[in-house]
Amino acid sequence: MRKTHLFTLILIAFSVYTWAQQKQIQVTDIYQGAFRTEGMDALRSMNNGTQYTVLNTNRGNQSSTIDKYDYKTLKKVATIVSSTDLVDIPFFSAYSFSADEKKILLSTEVEPIFRHSSLGIFYVYDIESKNVVRISETKIQEPMLSPNGKQVAYVRDNNIYIFDVTTGATKQVTTDGVKNKIINGVTDWVYEEEFAFVRAFEWNSDGSKIAFLRFNETNVPEFSMDVYGTGLYQQPHVFKYPKAGENNSIVTLHLLDVASGTISQINTNNAYYVPRIKWKNHKDMLSVQTLNRHQNHLTMYTVNAKKAEVSVLLEEKDEAYIDITDNLTFLEDDSFIWSSEKDGWNHIYLYNEDGKLMNQITKGEWEVTNYYGYDQNEDKIYYQSTENGSINRGVYNISSGGDNKKALAIEEGANNASFSTDFTYFINTYSSAEIPPVYTLNQAINGKKVKDIKDNSQLLKRLEGYLVSPKEFSTISINGNDLNMYMIKPKDFDSEKKYPLLMYQYSGPGSQNVSNSWMGVNDYWHQMLASEGYVIACIDGRGTGFKGSDFKKVTYMNLVKYETEDQIAAAKKLSELAYIDEDRTGIWGWSFGGHMSTNCLLRGNDVFETAIAVAPVTSWRFYDTIYTERFMRTPAENPNGYDDNSPFNYPELLEGNYLLIHGSGDDNVHVQNSMRMIEALIQANKQFDWGIYPDKNHGIYGGNTRIHLYNKMTNFIKEKL
Repeated sequence: MRKTHLFTLILIAFSVYTWAQQKQIQVTDIYQGAFRTEGMDALRSMNNGTQYTVLNTNRGNQSSTIDKYDYKTLKKVATIVSSTDLVDIPFFSAYSFSADEKKILLSTEVEPIFRHSSLGIFYVYDIESKNVVRISETKIQEPMLSPNGKQVAYVRDNNIYIFDVTTGATKQVTTDGVKNKIINGVTDWVYEEEFAFVRAFEWNSDGSKIAFLRFNETNVPEFSMDVYGTGLYQQPHVFKYPKAGENNSIVTLHLLDVASGTISQINTNNAYYVPRIKWKNHKDMLSVQTLNRHQNHLTMYTVNAKKAEVSVLLEEKDEAYIDITDNLTFLEDDSFIWSSEKDGWNHIYLYNEDGKLMNQITKGEWEVTNYYGYDQNEDKIYYQSTENGSINRGVYNISSGGDNKKALAIEEGANNASFSTDFTYFINTYSSAEIPPVYTLNQAINGKKVKDIKDNSQLLKRLEGYLVSPKEFSTISINGNDLNMYMIKPKDFDSEKKYPLLMYQYSGPGSQNVSNSWMGVNDYWHQMLASEGYVIACIDGRGTGFKGSDFKKVTYMNLVKYETEDQIAAAKKLSELAYIDEDRTGIWGWSFGGHMSTNCLLRGNDVFETAIAVAPVTSWRFYDTIYTERFMRTPAENPNGYDDNSPFNYPELLEGNYLLIHGSGDDNVHVQNSMRMIEALIQANKQFDWGIYPDKNHGIYGGNTRIHLYNKMTNFIKEKL
């Protein structure tokens, strides 16, 4: 007994000594890359299915190469092109192959426009001849090689052009493009942000036709944003931004006959939104997805480009809304695979070429979270899902008949696959809350691991020198639902002590913060705060994703109402824990989460003492049409839904400590949101703290900005909570 007691004392002493040697994470550690994970460069599987390519860059000497690797050995077998061999291109930052992999499109001097869009200088490289041709003397958008690599379609100044790679000749396809009025071939701001695509044109399979969208944004209201820069006068940045209830672009579908240059408009029955176009395998058959303004009635059309005939292929309706995805594959006979939430959970379906349902392939009270594709030779559909728990992700294959399902990667945590073109192999990326990303090569048919590729063991070893606590996953019963939750406690946690509670959330429709995956930057900051003696908690309330459409869509017409109720109720329940100081409860969030933290502090002023809101929406009347109306309809149809939960309508409820932060260059959630909140609080004679980051967008980054921001939030929490 005495030896056991002595051994226990030694263990305790060693643990105390180890904790004493561990350092606290600092904000500078996080944002200067001390905990950066080692990843795999984005790889592209080649047509042969046995090899892949990777862009390798050396920013030190401003050089780049496209290298070819073998899946089986993971060894480099060739360099396809190196910038050091190209006289006019010292460095390229992205690339894409022609369909036959004989030519490569190289991009340089890329500059961002909005979240997904950019301008750049582009070249075509011929692999066999090693010739390189510049496409345009000025910067262009979204160039795309024709299937045979002989032509490049692109957009410049809102017009479509076609460049002939052989002759160097350029043909202007459209002529009516005008900034802030007419756009051909690329999307307007709101489509880019909410439907998540920029290129709005597609070549057909033989390069004889191009389908494209035309945006007439003449009647869309303009938004003006001052850019302060470093000059004597600030400059206005003006662009079209349709706020909820306002006019959207009128979008029309057109077909270009490449040889003749003839353009014809396709009748889409006055569709309000056209969020996707996709050619089928047949060169004359185009699929077009449309939505009504409420986004609860989706129609997919087939367009016969040769006959200019349009027919309905599929229709879906929902009492709330329908999400747009890229989960669509046309098979050789133009039957197709499609995902839908129509049975209450996101699943995969098979339809024949006429749009008749043949089979629901996946079923169950779980969600398909990623559709990877279909191997027609083996009749295998590959997908990711929540079958092993809503906070986990597993990879599976299944036949188109819905049987012979095989679990390929289901270790508890997050598994994500990248498949070779012929579905022989996949590279699995696995992580959990305790294990940083691990990369393995696996056989696609059965999931068997071929070899280890890379892990982050060095990062784990580095983290041993820091005070890091485990994420504790659980559920909490709130308002009749078992909500997913995680908690981070101080490393030297003592259940006999009282700790302040800081809650973090985003809470937007279909989102997820509570996931069994490796840490993001906010997680490191939370670890830092935990080492300072705070308990961190995160709860995914009603409206968040991966627990069925009913759970997700219950917030329809009343964004942030139920979400706020859940966070307030959760805070009350957590405050009942013996180790939580009920008089020191805080909450923070960004964007939708900033709206939430503001509402929680005001509506829950008897529960929360402190809140931080970064780039918050404060009225859905100020946000864009597509996102807001999807969940709220228009302000004219639902005025109470818009106003009853807008915090600047009840600033008098502020009792606690409030920090409000925004970037003045936020093109997404305009600083107008914070300015209206600030003015409301001033007129209510409420004291609060605030900060504006000049010219910073919704992400509020650049230079030392993130370090400054997170130090500011840290100091506020230490002082107020």
